[in-house]
Amino acid sequence: MSGGIDSTAACLMLQEQGYEVVGVTMRVFDLAFQMESSGEPRFIAEAREVAKRLGIEHHVADEREGFSNKIVRYFVDEYMAGRTPNPCVMCNPLFKFRVLAEWADRLECDYIATGHYVQVEHSGGHYYIVTGDDPQKDQSYFLWNLGQAVLARCVFPLGGWKKPDVRQYLVDKGFELKAKEGESMEVCFIEGDYRDFLREHCPEIDVQVGQGKFVDSAGRTIGMHQGYPYYTIGQRKGLGIALGKPAYVLKLNPDKNTVMLGDAEQLQTSYMLIEHPRFVDETSFYRESNLSVRIRYRSRSVPCEVVREVEDGKLLVRFHETVSAITPGQSAVFYVGNRLVGGAFIASQRGINMYI
Repeated sequence: MSGGIDSTAACLMLQEQGYEVVGVTMRVFDLAFQMESSGEPRFIAEAREVAKRLGIEHHVADEREGFSNKIVRYFVDEYMAGRTPNPCVMCNPLFKFRVLAEWADRLECDYIATGHYVQVEHSGGHYYIVTGDDPQKDQSYFLWNLGQAVLARCVFPLGGWKKPDVRQYLVDKGFELKAKEGESMEVCFIEGDYRDFLREHCPEIDVQVGQGKFVDSAGRTIGMHQGYPYYTIGQRKGLGIALGKPAYVLKLNPDKNTVMLGDAEQLQTSYMLIEHPRFVDETSFYRESNLSVRIRYRSRSVPCEVVREVEDGKLLVRFHETVSAITPGQSAVFYVGNRLVGGAFIASQRGINMYI
């Protein structure tokens, strides 16, 4: 219960459906601009006020230490390894839904609910996440790593709604000011540029890494960069180099501290390697003929097939059309229609040509 638009609407809807609701707000990382004179972040006070207005019990789960040790550490370590992390994919199973389930057990609640724009269905003995009805807000991409025990308890009241209708719903229920609030940040623990965050939490980064070389696809030096952790695959803006034509980041090499630049066409591919997969039903997954995959949150699903397992448990995926900017560290999330059937992390693409 963040105290924002979506969690407030979810609480109201659950009450209308006859549920007895208990609110839990998770405190994971304090940002200066959020802090009140009371020493608490503003969103906790807002959640508490909403709970009071709705007449429901409210609790605060302080997870700051564990979150810093796991999620923040993961975020920094991934960039230092030359990958681009997606912290929400890790936070959801390790913190948000784990904490909700633990508090539900403690408070003797049967179900757990969030304001995510997704749905859940039970079929063939398995629980599946289904995309939300609002394509602009669907958040299924971030939830592929949730296990069956958690999904069996999940209720997602907003899955069948579109965001403008949720705002209007709050207006109709007397929460007009709440309905006009803005969207929350995509990465809840970062204010501003992630590069400044890296410097703050890894002060030695500019000494340990330092400047490196921009190279072209032939390995020729074409300029200098600020350090590979400050770049990501597919990046075009903010490179700090003028080549007389648009340039894109093609590859990062942490060992040599080099950043390869090239043309947009060089980002195109029909294959990728993935690792650490999690499938809802592994047997049916490999038999599925209508598989598609999203390789980033805002991308559309692209028809694909999993060709085979290669070394170290990695899987080779073939797209049925070319895609751009395969980014190690991000998630590959697989669907059959609107049903999420599995996911994995995008692996390093080094050596992929030997499997094609």
